[in-house]
Amino acid sequence: MTFAQGPLLWALVVVALIAVGAVLRARKTNIGLRRQNSELHQQRDMLQRQRDELHVAHTGLTHQHSTELAEVRRDAEEETKAVLKAAVRTLQGLADEQQVVIENAQQKYGDDPGMLADLMAIDHANSQFGRRAQGIAVLCGGWLGRRETVASVFDVARSAQGRIRQFDRVRINGQVNFSVVSKAVEPVAVVLAELLANATNYSAPGTPVEINIQAVPTGVCLIVDDAGLGMGQEEKDRAAALLAPQAAISVSSLGIPPQFGFAVSGVLAARYGFRVSVDSVSPYGGVRAVVLLPDELLTGDVPAPPPVVAHHEAEVAALPRRQAPAPSPTPPSPTPLFPPVAQPIAAPLPTGPVATTAGGLPKRRRKSPVSVVPSAEPQPVRSNEETASRLGAFQRGTRSGRDMTTMEGPEFQ
Repeated sequence: MTFAQGPLLWALVVVALIAVGAVLRARKTNIGLRRQNSELHQQRDMLQRQRDELHVAHTGLTHQHSTELAEVRRDAEEETKAVLKAAVRTLQGLADEQQVVIENAQQKYGDDPGMLADLMAIDHANSQFGRRAQGIAVLCGGWLGRRETVASVFDVARSAQGRIRQFDRVRINGQVNFSVVSKAVEPVAVVLAELLANATNYSAPGTPVEINIQAVPTGVCLIVDDAGLGMGQEEKDRAAALLAPQAAISVSSLGIPPQFGFAVSGVLAARYGFRVSVDSVSPYGGVRAVVLLPDELLTGDVPAPPPVVAHHEAEVAALPRRQAPAPSPTPPSPTPLFPPVAQPIAAPLPTGPVATTAGGLPKRRRKSPVSVVPSAEPQPVRSNEETASRLGAFQRGTRSGRDMTTMEGPEFQ
């Protein structure tokens, strides 16, 4: 070995040792990194498991909270409805007692036109109070009273007219030869009254509101047209949801002050099997509300005449035959609250056998509707007794549709 080869050999040995050391350090570092990476993966998996467990726990708590909150709200809603129902039943009882007092006063003082007009104004206000109490009771799960007899469609419409404040703006057009079955008389009258109240409240004062009665192949339609501003699409959607409810309507969701009309109409329509819609435009640019009564709620039976109070009718019948007293300076009689209503022109009765449907109802004949046309002849000046008699007859007619026997519970409906 030469001298030159010695240092080179030692240099190679040193380089080899350094390389071996570097390789060993790199391997050690790599092993440490792998171990650390494995530990990090384990920690990540553990954290993911913990996150999944927390997510499951959070979902369970959220579901439990939602369930308990829904139960609390349902219990609160039921308690609220129970309290309102009990309170309204008390108010309805007081209204019925007040109605009896008003009727007795009308029989006692019916020969005085001024007194009778005032009593009819009180009766009119009492009927509006009773309608609102009925609506709240229906929303709270209560049942309306039920008539024992049928009522003609025209009488039901006239009964609804007498339950709103601005009754004198309503015009009833048309007539059909059908009656509403006893169980549906009061619900249909309440729904129609709510629609008339909306029509008169949301249209300009003095503009007429029309009820058109039309026979259709599936039943009878009561069409209410007003001259208001109409409804936007959002309002129509909300009204449609209330008129065809898919679940129980919450009283607290009706706003402040609460708007009962559509909610009450939807509950009664779903309960008794007729339909209500307000998604059309009236010929006057306002809202057209349609109540469709199916054949199941109609009958061809003629309603029985209202019972006559013997004492009062005897007095009224005897009034024109009494000796007229000497004229004395008296103030003019006040204008009657309820003007006489034009009676519909009676349709000619069909001759020969009447065809009937499978359900026993007489088949409708295609003919023009019978309109309520006021007489064009000048009205003669009536005496006080005749005016009192006519006022009493009109008052009994408007009340005939709501003359019912109060029964509670679905078994009577």
